[in-house]
Amino acid sequence: MRLADLVRTSTAVAATRSRLEKRHLLAAALADVDPDEADVVATFLSGQLRQRRTGLGWRSLGSVPEPADEPTLAPLQVDAALEALSQLSGPGSRQSREAAVVELFGRATAPEQDFLRRLVTGELRQGALDALLLEAIAEAADVPITAVRRAAMYSAYTGPVAAAALAGGEAALVDFRLQVLRPVRPMLASPAADVDAALDDLDGAQVAVDAKLDGVRIQVHRAGAEVMVLTRSLEDITERVPEIVELVGTLGVRSVILDGEALVLGADGRPRPFQETGARALSRDAETLRGATPLTSYFFDVLHLDGRDLVDLPARDRFALLDSVLPAAAVVPRRMMADAADVRAFFDEVLARGHEGIVVKDLAAPYAAGRRGAAWRKVKPRHTLDLVVLAVEWGSGRRHGKLSNIHLGARDGDSLVMLGKTFKGMTDEMLAWQTQRFLELETGRHGNVVEVRPEQVVEVAFDGVQRSSRYPGGVALRFARVLRYREDKTAAEADTLDSVRTIGGLGT
Repeated sequence: MRLADLVRTSTAVAATRSRLEKRHLLAAALADVDPDEADVVATFLSGQLRQRRTGLGWRSLGSVPEPADEPTLAPLQVDAALEALSQLSGPGSRQSREAAVVELFGRATAPEQDFLRRLVTGELRQGALDALLLEAIAEAADVPITAVRRAAMYSAYTGPVAAAALAGGEAALVDFRLQVLRPVRPMLASPAADVDAALDDLDGAQVAVDAKLDGVRIQVHRAGAEVMVLTRSLEDITERVPEIVELVGTLGVRSVILDGEALVLGADGRPRPFQETGARALSRDAETLRGATPLTSYFFDVLHLDGRDLVDLPARDRFALLDSVLPAAAVVPRRMMADAADVRAFFDEVLARGHEGIVVKDLAAPYAAGRRGAAWRKVKPRHTLDLVVLAVEWGSGRRHGKLSNIHLGARDGDSLVMLGKTFKGMTDEMLAWQTQRFLELETGRHGNVVEVRPEQVVEVAFDGVQRSSRYPGGVALRFARVLRYREDKTAAEADTLDSVRTIGGLGT
């Protein structure tokens, strides 16, 4: 397959709103690949790279060579080039990286350059979610979707699953199974509007209610004396978290896989801002930092224990086993309850301790690795702000020709400071309205960005506030999404930067 063929598929997938059509397009592309390129092609179609880090970002890709006239690149060539980039380090690596970018992008046509830029920076929004790609693999390989999903649970990437299914059919997927020291996709929680909504599907049955901690998701494997710690994205951070390694190393077990969260707590026992946890967990200077900012681990599930796989057991049994092997202080704050009033009281208690919210869990449910369903429902308080739109970016894919990603600003004295961007929560009607509205407010353009007069107020919901050196105000909103445009408010009535900092507990 040529990269140009893959790019055409990606473009077609982004252009259609039909889930069925997206699946057919992806399946047709997968059915057309050679066995040795199936892994790479499937990974690219999922919007991911096989490399954890390449050292490339929007800044380093801001200036690339003129595009090639004719397509010559193949996906395997791109993957090889990115692998070489990922290995660059030390003196001279910057120059080597720049030269490698010139070489790769100089061989790409204009559509291929656009595809590669968005792929490398994680901005390939084509609507090909992983769940949809799994369905396409099942269609292309003519195997049951249940077999593909089961295999994907135990593969960090979808690419190897596609390669196995296309080459060996259902029989080849059996080789994907739970193994200690091999990453497992984490089970995910679905959002619920409130406690009552979270409990609705459980018909009054007793549930487990966990505190939702704002930390780094950790998956910890131990086999004998060897311990491995992974993040939610399955990046190996074992060398950076010695206190977690030591804790799990003291357990009286031969082998175990634990699911949990790690965070930095203050002297008062309250969680510190997420950036402190993230910086600490990802720092390579762990031994120096652990004294000042130690990580505290809380575990909420166990997937394997002493040679026995537990993922198919009901949650109540897994939780009992978790309690049997961990000290109580290392288990997430958890209550078993059935009454909604009790759940709401615990929700308030958790918030008062400074945590994010709660996760309501079905005690009868197995551990659905890599899935987001109704068995785990997360409830968080909804923060909202009225902010000013400072600029807007032209959309891509099915949003091509529409102004989409809005730049959000808060008042800071007589000026406005940017807090981030979002395109989440926008309906088709909203996209059409804001395209017309912001073109009326246009004051200039640069690249893909339309600058506008700062007059339009928008109400956004968000999950939290974090420190950020990327924006002038020093803070950014986490998971911002549009609720509505406020025609009843002027920019002078928008929320202030001090208010944003107060919500985030960051002071003024």
